[in-house]
Amino acid sequence: MLRSLFSGISGLRAHQTMLDVTGNNIANVNTAGYKAAQVQFQDTLSQVLTNAGAAQEGIGGTNPAQVGLGVKVAGVTTNFQQGAAQLTNRQTDMMISGDGFFVINKGGQQLYSRAGAFSFDALGQLVTPDGGLVQGWAADASGNIDLNSMLTDLRLPVSTLMGARATTTATFEGNLPYDAEVGAVLNRQIDVYDATGEPRSMEVSFTRTATGWNISAAVTGTTSAQTGTLTFNTDGSIDTLTFAAMPADAAAGLSALTVDFSSLTGFAGLETVAANGQNGRSAGSLQSFAINSDGTLIGSFSNGLKQAIGRVALANFSNPPGLSKVGSSLYEPTVNSGDAQVGAAGTGGRGVLSGGSLEMSNVDLSAEFTNLIVAQRGFQANSRVITTSDEVLQELVNLKR
Repeated sequence: MLRSLFSGISGLRAHQTMLDVTGNNIANVNTAGYKAAQVQFQDTLSQVLTNAGAAQEGIGGTNPAQVGLGVKVAGVTTNFQQGAAQLTNRQTDMMISGDGFFVINKGGQQLYSRAGAFSFDALGQLVTPDGGLVQGWAADASGNIDLNSMLTDLRLPVSTLMGARATTTATFEGNLPYDAEVGAVLNRQIDVYDATGEPRSMEVSFTRTATGWNISAAVTGTTSAQTGTLTFNTDGSIDTLTFAAMPADAAAGLSALTVDFSSLTGFAGLETVAANGQNGRSAGSLQSFAINSDGTLIGSFSNGLKQAIGRVALANFSNPPGLSKVGSSLYEPTVNSGDAQVGAAGTGGRGVLSGGSLEMSNVDLSAEFTNLIVAQRGFQANSRVITTSDEVLQELVNLKR
């Protein structure tokens, strides 16, 4: 039989594969996180008619004469070029800008994805549309995240609480008027918290003396109180400050309280002394959250405070095209992709995260429709080769007439 007949058949098969890949790309044009595939062809083994000949005395060298035996698919490569961003304004939607993959635990298997269309289930777990569990690091009660710990399922249940914390330090800033009359009293107030998160009023009084100021502080309804003195230099800086920590009141649930007056100044004509802050808080429940570019989930609590509650993990690979697609926009590593290098967003070559957005498919429709034409014409051309080979065989059969 003619070699061209089988070459044409191989061409049909190869261009059919190209049509399959192109059709799949077009079908996923609106699939979030989808990466387009491309087909590469290569020729098959060629049959040698004559070998190459070396040059000899009086005779030049000759080239080999070979006839190709067709075409085959060398590979189907995934294009991991960044897709366009689509703003969704959904808090749980995330997009990776740059390299990297979300880490997903599905059925005990660790898989990877570029699709960030997540949501919460009834248990407060961050999941993919088909139930895969998004992996990351959970924060402790103080909002600290240990990136060296094991990955875990990210959970943000509505029952998440920020525990109460007793006040241990309070700070005052501003200016005490140097030209105040002796006996003048300035009263200031700040709320401090006991161990249960109940606010208590702390009254602080500044009384002008001939040499400086007397300070007295007391928490109402408790035995926690303290007095001290404060004097200034002529340039307004502090000369001496004596004010010990206020003792704890176990019955009231108050810890020992350090009041910091070291930032006060003593210039004339200004009365700006005021409480600057304290480190206690009441308990609060989770109301909402937002995501930072490094993948940290920042929770907003009912007590008006914000605190880290978790961090999304990202992974990258030495050779991302070596990953194997397993469906549901998920990939698994292979021997040619390299091992997953898991870490925080924005580090180690991993991209940054954007909340409220999704990465769209990177399929280029204009290129895919052009590929359809190329594949169709290639298929038609190879079918012509088969038709022509058949006509030649028919002529050979007709020689017997």
